[in-house]
Amino acid sequence: MSERQDEDEAIQTDIAVLTDLWDGLAEAEHVVRTAVRAAAAHVAGRVPADAELSVALADDATVRNLNRDYRAKDKPTNVLSFPAPHGPLLGDVVIAYETLQREAVEEGVAPRDHLVLLTVHGLLHLLGYDHLTEPEALEMESIETAILAGLGIKDPHAAGRMMPEGPDARP
Repeated sequence: MSERQDEDEAIQTDIAVLTDLWDGLAEAEHVVRTAVRAAAAHVAGRVPADAELSVALADDATVRNLNRDYRAKDKPTNVLSFPAPHGPLLGDVVIAYETLQREAVEEGVAPRDHLVLLTVHGLLHLLGYDHLTEPEALEMESIETAILAGLGIKDPHAAGRMMPEGPDARP
């Protein structure tokens, strides 16, 4: 299944559901669109005119293969971002269903809220944000926290919350 949103959005978003597992989070496409809309509004100065985004709602096996092939890490991760080289397409965001569900349980958050975080996180990478250094990570986390707060979602980076590969790792 694939769906394209209304033409008046700041970022035109194509969503491809690559596995039936996502039937377990029936509102996933709506959640992704809400997250993209909120992120685009928050960082409007970074969103180019006519911006486009591709989001793939995948499974762990697909994400593991991409992670292995493009990042030399032979394991699934929660979200991957692949920037486009140029043009209106910002790039692709790929989210792994099983990892999202597992992390949501481990962190005590609703899967819907975790999907918002992963969508925002992936999109921010495509808009030039990163977390390779501590100052970059703090900036990116601050932006994520503000976007999620605007949607009524608690701070995903509050003390005690661990990202998938340990307390100091960043997806």
